[in-house]
Amino acid sequence: MTQRWQNLAFLHWAYEPDVVARLLPEGVELDTFDGQAYVALVPFQMRDLRVTRLPEIPGTANFPEINVRTYVRSRGRPAVWFFSLDTPKLLPTIAARVAFRLPYCFGPSSVTLAGEGEGAVLTSEVSRRWPDRATTSLALRVGARVVPGDFEQFLTDRWGLVAPRYGGGFNYGAVEHGRWPLHTGEVMHLDDSLVTAAGLPAPHGDPHVLFSPGVDVGVQWLQRA
Repeated sequence: MTQRWQNLAFLHWAYEPDVVARLLPEGVELDTFDGQAYVALVPFQMRDLRVTRLPEIPGTANFPEINVRTYVRSRGRPAVWFFSLDTPKLLPTIAARVAFRLPYCFGPSSVTLAGEGEGAVLTSEVSRRWPDRATTSLALRVGARVVPGDFEQFLTDRWGLVAPRYGGGFNYGAVEHGRWPLHTGEVMHLDDSLVTAAGLPAPHGDPHVLFSPGVDVGVQWLQRA
């Protein structure tokens, strides 16, 4: 598939590795940075989603998505493990759950950006209705452009996703994209229960915040990990 991930906020909290690892299935390897696991709340706008060489399916190409995720390794590459992915679109939610066993959730949600560049404000709202109940409300001010170091690359350069496979084991989907343009960010407001709905303890302290205007992305078909 091809798609564009646009106007993303990355909010990351550090966790002790064993706290996160207990939520991962046996056989999934947790990835850490300086001995810490990281859990992220990532709202963004999905744009131009389509299967390669096929036309867009009306009503499924553009929508907000808000995911809660952590970081793992598969095939020697850094990858993502999703705890949840919230959208207001029922068809993509059902399709992704059935076809890819990704934990998409359905309910009213939004991601909007007011302004451009430094000083712009990203807001996101989620009111999950299925398969359980959870909410988030976020307002974030975009800061200055930054040059990513090792830590920022660890958080954002994830070259695949891992998901459960029918019949046991796991699937891996390779992800390709260009270099992230990254900015700092300042949380103006945050009220979230998506992270704790994943089974994690409430995060402590302020999150590490990044913003990106986005990248073009290619996702390959899932294969046995």
